[in-house]
Amino acid sequence: MSSSPPPIHEQVRIWGPESTQRVSLEEALTYCHALASGHYENFSVMSALVPLRLRDDFAAVYAFCRWADDLGDEMGDPDESLRLLAWWKGELDDCFSGVPVHPVMVALSETVRRHDLPREPFEDLIDAFEQDQRVTRYDTWDQLIDYCRRSANPVGRLVLMLLGEPREAEFLEPSDAICTALQLVNHWQDVGRDMLERDRCYIPREMITVDDFDSRLRECAGLGFCADRDFMQASRDIVASCVRRTESYFIEGDSLIPRLGPESRPVVRLFRDGGVHVMRLIGHWNYETILHRPRLSGFTKFSLVSRAWLGARSARRKRGSR
Repeated sequence: MSSSPPPIHEQVRIWGPESTQRVSLEEALTYCHALASGHYENFSVMSALVPLRLRDDFAAVYAFCRWADDLGDEMGDPDESLRLLAWWKGELDDCFSGVPVHPVMVALSETVRRHDLPREPFEDLIDAFEQDQRVTRYDTWDQLIDYCRRSANPVGRLVLMLLGEPREAEFLEPSDAICTALQLVNHWQDVGRDMLERDRCYIPREMITVDDFDSRLRECAGLGFCADRDFMQASRDIVASCVRRTESYFIEGDSLIPRLGPESRPVVRLFRDGGVHVMRLIGHWNYETILHRPRLSGFTKFSLVSRAWLGARSARRKRGSR
């Protein structure tokens, strides 16, 4: 297997519904690790903060999410995405039935068995990506939060389960808040790109205060600059309002981190801090995400990992001195 995975269209040709290939568990894990290491967004998942004994499990869960996300976002045809997501759900059936075929499911089946993972989070993720094919606009904030409940929160719950944290409300609910915040930040980061590449806008209509928002957004994003000064200022104000509303979810999730064990805390803190940093970058860019996509630099990512690692090391030293 290649150490660098090809684009999703090529992967579907190799590993999709018509594939007859079979792999060993070792080959499946190699594939999942290559997939995880080949994407910008995964830096916090596969960092050195993840305990060594859990890296195969993190890679398997990440690879499942990556495939589901790409089948939803990268096929270029909603009908084809729906067909392939239905197939992916069938592959999940095989995984939980103990007869996995796809390399991701071969690896994931071991993770499911080892950690007694429930089926619901995986199904919720697929359901959210199916919704993306049918719903491209949201009328209310509550509708968007319901989408995040299925598109983002399951990932946090799975991470806590892999790390062996309690599966209780006092852990799961603040985790949901952090994951919802991370998903929302991603939407505000990608306002222009979502419109141009996928004809999607996650800003709820109830928060849009300007006429002809979609068409004016599409024009400005397509040009890469905005001569419409009134719209540019209105879009900044709208994105700023979305960011302010998102910040409360990060605050709500802060109660989780002190409750976590020493292995879990730096991993979850890295997710949280990465999202907060991107949220602040959006502000530093004057909320102009109809034109620009703020993203973390390599140095910033290294700094976030270092801070989380040092925080975990300090906590272990304090406990050891008691």
